[in-house]
Amino acid sequence: MESVPIPGTELNVSRIALGTWAIGGWLWGGTDEKASIATIHAALDKGVTLIDTAPVYGFGRSEEIVGRALKAYGRRENICLSTKAGLEWKNGKISRNSDPAKIAFEVEDSLRRLQTDVIDIYFIHWPDPKMPFEETARLMQSLKDQGKVRAIGVSNFDPEQMTTFQKVADIQVCQPPYNMFERQIEDALVPYCKSHDIALMTYGALCRGLLSGKMMPHREFEGDDLRQIDPKFQAPRFGQYLKAAARIEQLAKDHYDRPLLPVAIRWVLDMGIEIAIWGGRRPEQMAPLDDIDGWHTSDSFKYAVEELLQETVIDPVGPEFIAPPA
Repeated sequence: MESVPIPGTELNVSRIALGTWAIGGWLWGGTDEKASIATIHAALDKGVTLIDTAPVYGFGRSEEIVGRALKAYGRRENICLSTKAGLEWKNGKISRNSDPAKIAFEVEDSLRRLQTDVIDIYFIHWPDPKMPFEETARLMQSLKDQGKVRAIGVSNFDPEQMTTFQKVADIQVCQPPYNMFERQIEDALVPYCKSHDIALMTYGALCRGLLSGKMMPHREFEGDDLRQIDPKFQAPRFGQYLKAAARIEQLAKDHYDRPLLPVAIRWVLDMGIEIAIWGGRRPEQMAPLDDIDGWHTSDSFKYAVEELLQETVIDPVGPEFIAPPA
């Protein structure tokens, strides 16, 4: 599998990272630990060397499952772990809290749940406007100096917020949302990261399943599935996005004779993104990993995607609904 170095570190990671939000179960209709562990092992067997998680994914559940999976798998020295800090939950409600004292407590909890003594990439999950970024950055640099963290990351930050953060601590990795349907980062964030030697590790490559090739018009989302509140999955937008996905699927077949899913992920990597996060929670879902490496999307394909998006998605909406209260 293709790999990429993390600037300013000795880390070299696969360009596909396994995302474990769904594995945590919260907002994804529950979890199956046995299947989740098998999924992680299947991804590692296929060459994935970067696992991304967070405490809020299942309120510690995802980190615990990742920790158990890696303990059973072994070879921790060949696997990079990324997790996050800066969110808290009370009675199932999420809010931002990047208080350094809280993060100093959080990192110990994450290390324990992950059954490791170092976190390879540690992110601030969401910018907290109540806390000066410089104070949070100072704590993150301290964790790196102590050897508890190898690389510092920020998730869902804009360039101005990153500039303030970097007055105190260098950022090695930035994690924003990005896929064919959600491209808000292209104008400012991508150029900023390129000019500051910050690796982009984007999430949502399949846009909550819209680009999986499996989404159907009458799909029902059960339990606490977040797609029940995602505006992309509400009429009339849902129909627009499904139409666009179907046309992209045909383009993928015409250009490359490949299914939509691997082409959607390959497109992310070929848009100048170092690492694409791809979530899954069943081992068979890892099969398309074999179809992503060793080829590239062409300029003509990218242009065709641009044209059909303008024709089909007449009422686009971004991923803003995901943001927890500030």
